[in-house]
Amino acid sequence: MTLTEQKAAVRKQAFEARKAAFDLDAGGASGLLSSVLAGYRGVPLAGYMPIRSEIDPLPAMAEAAAHGPVAVPVILGDGKPLSFSRWTPDGPLREGPFGARVPEVDDFLEPEILIVPLVAFTRAGARLGYGGGFYDRTLEQLRGRRATLAIGFAYGAQEMEALPLEPTDQTLDMIVTDSEVIDIG
Repeated sequence: MTLTEQKAAVRKQAFEARKAAFDLDAGGASGLLSSVLAGYRGVPLAGYMPIRSEIDPLPAMAEAAAHGPVAVPVILGDGKPLSFSRWTPDGPLREGPFGARVPEVDDFLEPEILIVPLVAFTRAGARLGYGGGFYDRTLEQLRGRRATLAIGFAYGAQEMEALPLEPTDQTLDMIVTDSEVIDIG
């Protein structure tokens, strides 16, 4: 089985686990994420607009926006790192690629903290995304400029013992789930 086939098989299993957790989510899954972000008030951060069965970071992002700049990712093209446009809880949005909404007017900033969506993760900080490499390229670029904290946000059900990885895969510094904070140290 090739690495691509291995990743596809793991994604299928992880998507099923994520969907089951999403269906049981009664709200409040971002409570621990809010607690973690409270320790970084005012630091520029980027979250994401949840799509499909992704865990919802918006309540934690709205809370953080009261204290400092918050942005969401904007895809500018295949093979490029993400850019991040300033987001406010009530700001107007437009459709972006892959169904994620983005701010109507781009106001780009460079975050020092990224809340990273994912399909699967390990306790060692490995992350399996959707396969486009956007976050890997972005984290590599940002980490080349300054310390950048990558916080994976997921349901605990998305945890795997091991993931098929490539040398270009960027690891997470911390993982926040609906039930625990995993500090990768």
